[in-house]
Amino acid sequence: MLILYEVFLVQGGNPDGLLSREVMQETHAQIMTIEEARAVGFSGAESHLQGLEVRFIAVSPRDARFVQSRLEASHVVQSFRAHEVTPACP
Repeated sequence: MLILYEVFLVQGGNPDGLLSREVMQETHAQIMTIEEARAVGFSGAESHLQGLEVRFIAVSPRDARFVQSRLEASHVVQSFRAHEVTPACP
């Protein structure tokens, strides 16, 4: 299982400021655009909020609270939603 955060950025927010390099290295979080998320198998990735910049962050459940605390404190995050994702079996 993974936790997939659907992150909505503030108007003009720079997505490079979502998570620090240290957080990325420590958690192995993967930040993706909608297109990148679809390309790696998140077929339901889409934004229903027109005009907002969206990023998806995939992280293990073990690191989800840590990443969530960083998103809550970020000045570039307007809001976010967390989704539990279970990989499909082949």
